[in-house]
Amino acid sequence: MIALEKISKSFGDRVILDELSLELAQGDVTAIVGPSGAGKSTLLRCIDFLERPDSGRVIVGDLTVDAETATRGEILALRRHTAMVFQQFQLFSRKTALENVAEGLIVIRGLDRRAAEREAHVQLDRVGLADHAGHYPSQLSGGQQQRVGIARALAMTPRVLLLDEPTSALDPELVGEVLQTIRAIAAEGQTMAIVSHEMHFVRQLADRILFLEGGRIAQDSPPEEFFGPGANPRTLAFLNDYHLAHGGLEYHI
Repeated sequence: MIALEKISKSFGDRVILDELSLELAQGDVTAIVGPSGAGKSTLLRCIDFLERPDSGRVIVGDLTVDAETATRGEILALRRHTAMVFQQFQLFSRKTALENVAEGLIVIRGLDRRAAEREAHVQLDRVGLADHAGHYPSQLSGGQQQRVGIARALAMTPRVLLLDEPTSALDPELVGEVLQTIRAIAAEGQTMAIVSHEMHFVRQLADRILFLEGGRIAQDSPPEEFFGPGANPRTLAFLNDYHLAHGGLEYHI
């Protein structure tokens, strides 16, 4: 179980997260949605202290990390339980797909190169890129690069996989292959927290949807409630704005 307790984060005078608390259940896919500037990506980054909260605690199993007193060792211990998939891939341009996946296993997990590369092959096969192990990022499509990023994250065997708008940097025709990969990983029981603007995908994949606004969770519900007639007025307005922007129909209560 992963829990956040009263997480707060501000940038200057602007409050991004306001004593936000939540629990991520083992095996669940939690989608985080909301308007631009609601703090979705900041929340995700606070889970593994890529963005250090101003206050609050993150709890993973027996490990508790307090934002105000956390040591470097505690933060590194926390990150051994998490892995992030970024919007912009962030692959090493001079390393092959295999080397990109193996790097963390060598540097962080301490595996020798041969063992790391064996595991990297397993993870690349898992995302459908076994035959691209020797390719450099410049030789891969955006969708393939993102799938390498997912393989790299999975190689760390995280308790929770964090995905920050994993399709936002992709051309529309490449989105499907990445979403299919994420769907397959979710089916294996991987715990995930995902920030996404792909509402159709969120509706199909998520066990739970959090709607963020004003630094707080304005709605926390399963997809059938979030997208159904029980949606609160603010959520309904958000969904209508999204669907009208994408040429869809309005929602109605």
